Amino acid sequence: MKNTLIIVESPAKVKTIKKFLSSGYKVEATMGHIRDLPKSQLGIDVENNFKPKYITIRGKGKTLEKLKKEAKSCDKIYLATDPDREGEAISWHLSEVLGIDPSEKCRIEFNEITKTAVKNAIKKPRNINMDLVDAQQARRVLDRLVGYRISPLLWKKVKKGLSAGRVQSVAVKLIYDREQEIKAFVPKEYWDITAKLLQKDSKKTIEAKFYGKLDNKIEINSKIEADALLEKLKEEEYKVYKIKKGEKKRNAPLPFTTSSLQQEAYRKLGFSTKKTMVVAQQLYEGIDIKGEGTVGLVSYIRTDSTRLSEEAKTDAKNYIIEKYGEQYYRKNGLQTKTDKKVQDAHEGIRPTSAFREPDLIKGSLNKDQYKLYSLIWNRFIASQMEPALYETVTIEISAGDYLFRASGSSIKFKGYLLVYSEGKDGKEDEKDVILPELEEGQTLKLKKLVPKQHFTEPPPRYTEATLVKALEDKGIGRPSTYAPTISTILSRGYVVKDKKYLAITELGEAVTKLLTENFKDIINVEFTANMEKDLDNIADGEEEWINVIKNFYGPFQKALETAEENIGKIDIPDEVSDEICELCGRNMVYKMGRYGRFLACPGFPECKSTKPIVKSIGVNCPKCKDGEIVARKTKKGRSFFGCSNYPKCDFITWDEPIKEKCPKCESYLVKKANNKKVVYRCLNEQCDYINQLGNQE
Repeated sequence: MKNTLIIVESPAKVKTIKKFLSSGYKVEATMGHIRDLPKSQLGIDVENNFKPKYITIRGKGKTLEKLKKEAKSCDKIYLATDPDREGEAISWHLSEVLGIDPSEKCRIEFNEITKTAVKNAIKKPRNINMDLVDAQQARRVLDRLVGYRISPLLWKKVKKGLSAGRVQSVAVKLIYDREQEIKAFVPKEYWDITAKLLQKDSKKTIEAKFYGKLDNKIEINSKIEADALLEKLKEEEYKVYKIKKGEKKRNAPLPFTTSSLQQEAYRKLGFSTKKTMVVAQQLYEGIDIKGEGTVGLVSYIRTDSTRLSEEAKTDAKNYIIEKYGEQYYRKNGLQTKTDKKVQDAHEGIRPTSAFREPDLIKGSLNKDQYKLYSLIWNRFIASQMEPALYETVTIEISAGDYLFRASGSSIKFKGYLLVYSEGKDGKEDEKDVILPELEEGQTLKLKKLVPKQHFTEPPPRYTEATLVKALEDKGIGRPSTYAPTISTILSRGYVVKDKKYLAITELGEAVTKLLTENFKDIINVEFTANMEKDLDNIADGEEEWINVIKNFYGPFQKALETAEENIGKIDIPDEVSDEICELCGRNMVYKMGRYGRFLACPGFPECKSTKPIVKSIGVNCPKCKDGEIVARKTKKGRSFFGCSNYPKCDFITWDEPIKEKCPKCESYLVKKANNKKVVYRCLNEQCDYINQLGNQE
C-alpha cells in the first residue's frame, strides 16, 4: 500500500518498525500522550455527565502539527499505540485530532515489535475499541476527582504540596497498617530441641528435631518446659521408628507478568520497580543488535496474563530440545493463571526469540538491559521445561514415648532448575540434605541434646517487591500503575526507604489517619478493588462509564463537605536532628524536598541554612587525610561516597571504601557487590589487587 502513515508513541519504536517496512510507509511518534485534562483546573464538567475537558499537552503543539501535515499527504493512517487501555485511549485522542472515524479500520496492535508481528498487524486492522477507551477515561476521571478534590483539603488542613490519590493513598494505608501491626505485636517464646545422634561404629552425626509424642505434636513454650523435657529425654533409648521415602516434584514458574517481573527484578537484581519498567520498555521498543539491526527483544511489558502464544511455545520447544534434549521439554504445558482479575488481553512477558540467547547479544546491551533480558529469557525457557524431581526421606526416631524427625532430600532430575531458580523473599533456595542409610528398629546413640530459645517475629515491613505483590493480590491498581504509585508515595514523603524496607513517615501517618477517618468508604482496599472490577466491566462492555462515576461521586461529595466542616488544622512537627545550624546555632530539622529529605534550619525565613543528609562510614579520606568519608545521594537517589571537606576536597567514588588497606600498595579497598557476593578491590587504578573470595552479604 502506498503512502501509509503508522503512528506510534515513542521514537525508539519508530526506529525499530521502519526497518521492517518498505518506503511506502511513514512511521511517526506522538512522544507519549498528546491530550490530557488541564493541570490548572479540575477539567471535568460534573454537571454535564462528568464530561472531560481535554486540551493539547503543553509542548505537544509542534508534534501535532507535524502529524496533521503527514496525515494529509497519506492515503491511509494506522494508529499503532500500545496494546492496552491507555494505548487505546491515545489512539482515540489521535482519531479526534486527526479527524479519523473511530469506527474505521484504523487501529493496529502488536504484542511484540518484530517484523512478523508488525506485518501481521497491518493485515488485520480493526476499529477503535470504545469500551477500552471508556474504561481508561473512567479511570482518569476517577483519579482526577479524588486527586483534585482531596489534595486541596490536605493543603488547607495539613500543609502545601501534598497529594491524595485513589490508588496511592491505599498503598500508603497498607504500609501504615503494617506499621501498626508491628507496633502492636507481642512476641511469644518458643523452644526447639535438636538431638545429635550417632550410628554404631560411625562418627557421622544425624540431627533430628523434637516433634512431640508418638501420637501428637508438643509445643515447648518456656525454659521450664524445655528443661523438664531434656531431663526425660536424656534417659530414653533412641531407635529408628519409621522411614518414609518418596519423590517430590517442583514445577517451573509461569512466565513473567508485570508484577512478578518487578518482584523478581527487585529480589535478584536489586532494581526498583521504576528502574525495571524503564529498562523493560527499552527491551520492548527495540535495541540495535549487531548483525540484526534494531529489534524488539521482549513482548509487551504491561500485562497480568501468563498465557503464551502457540508460536512462542513452539519456539521454546525447539530451543529446549536442541539445547538440552527432549527429556527436558515439558510435553503437557503448565496451567496459566486464570484469576478473574486477569484481563488476559495479551501474553506473559517473554523474549521475541528463544534462540536469541542473552550471552549471544550481550555486546549490544548495556549492563542493566543484559541483566533484565537474561532474567526474562531464563524464566520463559524454564516455564516450558520439565519439573525438578527430588528424592525425599523422612526418618522418625523414637525416644521412649517421644518422637524426633529428620528430613532429607536430594535432586534426582534438575529439569527447569538447569536454567532458572526462582527468588524468594527472605528464603533460601532448596538445598540437598543427605541422610545416612538407616533401618527401622536400629538403635542410635545420643551424643547431645541442644535446646534453643526463639521468639515469634512481627510481620516484616514491605519492600517494593512485597508491596507490589500485596497490591496485585488485593486487586488494587493494574500492571501499569505499580511503579508510578511507589515513586509517588516516596517522592511525596509519605514513605521513606529504610535500607530495602518501606517505612511510613509522620507525614504519611497523619495523612492516612485523616483520609481514613473522613473517607473510609473510598480510601480502603475493598472499595479500590471493587472499582477495578467496575473498570473491567466497562472494558467488557457490561457497564456504562458515566453510571460508575455517578455512583461514586454522590457519597464522595458528601464526605468532602463533612470533612471540610469537621477537620481542624493539623500541625505535624518537623523531626529534629542532632545537626547544629552553622549560621544561628539551632538544631536543624528534617524536611522533604524535590530530591528527597534534607536538613534545614527551623529559623526559616530569617535563617535559610540547609544541608544534605550525610552519613559517616568511619573511614578517613584517602586524598586529604583529615576529612571523613560520608555517604551521600545524587538528585536521582543513587548512593555515592565523598569527603566531608567538600568542596575543599573533591574525593568521590561510587563504591564504599572500607578501613582495611590494600596489601599490595597500601591504598584503600572498596567494597563491590556482585550477584550477592561481596568482593574487595583496590581504589588505586594502577593496582590490580582484588579479593576474589568475597563473602555472602
